[in-house]
Amino acid sequence: MSKLLDPKILMAIKQLSLSAKTTIDGFMNGFNKSTIKGSGMEFSQYRSYQPGDDLRSLDWKMFARSDRYYIRESEIETNISVRLLIDASASMNHSDGDFTKMQYARYAAAALAYLANLQGDAVGLYVFKNSGVFSMAPRQDFQHLSRLFYQLEHIEAEGTFTRPISYKEIFSSGYKRELLVFITDFYQTDHDIIKLLDTLLALRHEIIVFHVLSRNELELDFKGYSTFEDMETGQTIQIDQTKTRMVYKEKMVTYLEKTRMDMLDRKIYYRTMVTDEPLDQALRDFLKQRNKVNS
Repeated sequence: MSKLLDPKILMAIKQLSLSAKTTIDGFMNGFNKSTIKGSGMEFSQYRSYQPGDDLRSLDWKMFARSDRYYIRESEIETNISVRLLIDASASMNHSDGDFTKMQYARYAAAALAYLANLQGDAVGLYVFKNSGVFSMAPRQDFQHLSRLFYQLEHIEAEGTFTRPISYKEIFSSGYKRELLVFITDFYQTDHDIIKLLDTLLALRHEIIVFHVLSRNELELDFKGYSTFEDMETGQTIQIDQTKTRMVYKEKMVTYLEKTRMDMLDRKIYYRTMVTDEPLDQALRDFLKQRNKVNS
């Protein structure tokens, strides 16, 4: 079993072990199930007959009572493919305390992969890094899950985000719709991440974005440092944190709101995750938020 599932390594997440996963398990219930209307076993609803409907679905008892034609619909619960997308650009090495964004992303992805697999869903992986896109096709078996864990454990964040020229792996994965869970810090220099999301939307996938941030970058609190280096370009800048903090935090709020609206406009589910936030709580809160939108 993957060491990424050991809760002792990531802060004080006491309920993430496999023997006591109740908290996060509630996140997955309803997260990865879709329903389609069809001729299944469980009755869902009636609707009026439309030209072209299968006459075998007509409810003749309803016709006898109402003298109108009704189609009897059923709801079939289906498992789907879940694909985890990991941003492995160098900015994901940013840390606050003992944990980097990359470590947080690994744990979040491992928890979701394990629980999706437990519920019978096929799980796959894309890793976006400077040299291209690493791809694992979704499958539903324990050996595949172990290989996926191995890949997660050995992700090294480096370079810049993958350029669109490397998206051939995405287009070659077939036309089956998937539920994509993208874990990223949204650091981009030429709208690269937005371009990726638009590409995935064009393939008609459903997308969830977890935007990973650290507390020190949210609040510009770097223990007195005045020189800052861009982890992807190497550029440096001098900042007086005390004088700059108020303006910085205002701009951060504006930036996050714009990002949220960009996702909303694209009908992408979006949530920020801060690396000092317990992972089980973050996932549970997101489920509540998503259920409100769907209700």
